Amino acid sequence: MMDTLWTRDEIESPCVKICVIHPESKLCAGCLRSLDEIADWSRMSAEARREIMAELPARAPQLTQRRGGRAGRLNRS
Repeated sequence: MMDTLWTRDEIESPCVKICVIHPESKLCAGCLRSLDEIADWSRMSAEARREIMAELPARAPQLTQRRGGRAGRLNRS
């Protein structure tokens, strides 16, 4: 039996529970939203959420790779 009391017809959050804010772009590395978008999500209209969801894929290139870790070691000359 499904509990329809808590079922809501709205756009789900893109959160993937990897909450790390990129220092340069100020976007969450997990969901690609800004801090303001994350904070306001529950109060946004469905249309505002749709607009943000449509923009998210284009934001990924803004997250530059970190120079540490394996990638940093492989790129050393």
